[in-house]
Amino acid sequence: MNPQNSTEEYLLLIRGTHWNHGLSPTELQTVMANFYGWVDSLSQKGVHRGAQPLVEEGKIVAGPQGKSVTDGVFAESKEAIAGYFRLGVASMEEAVRLAQACPILAYGAEIEVRPIADLCRPMAEVKARHHDPASS
Repeated sequence: MNPQNSTEEYLLLIRGTHWNHGLSPTELQTVMANFYGWVDSLSQKGVHRGAQPLVEEGKIVAGPQGKSVTDGVFAESKEAIAGYFRLGVASMEEAVRLAQACPILAYGAEIEVRPIADLCRPMAEVKARHHDPASS
């Protein structure tokens, strides 16, 4: 059982950095106007809490003391995260419904919807054991 508690915020991770390939400049302009219309609608609903695009480069840090540092963001991958939105909504269903309205989905982008937790899982497990009389 996951001891984490979900907050009333959700992260939309925009996956796919090349969804726009093959679009003409006119088509891209139309799609981007629709995309920013979608963003404006999130603001008008009062659920937009932040968003940022990500540069298509980066490093992966791993191992003890982070000694392993490798190139890790592969822009050619359809799994690459292009950016994120943070939404303040009451449920996963509402976050998914809002994500489904994103116009770039029609061109191959994907959106991963994740609830934001109150604590990281390891700390939530520590707190759950500390407060659980059965674990004493």
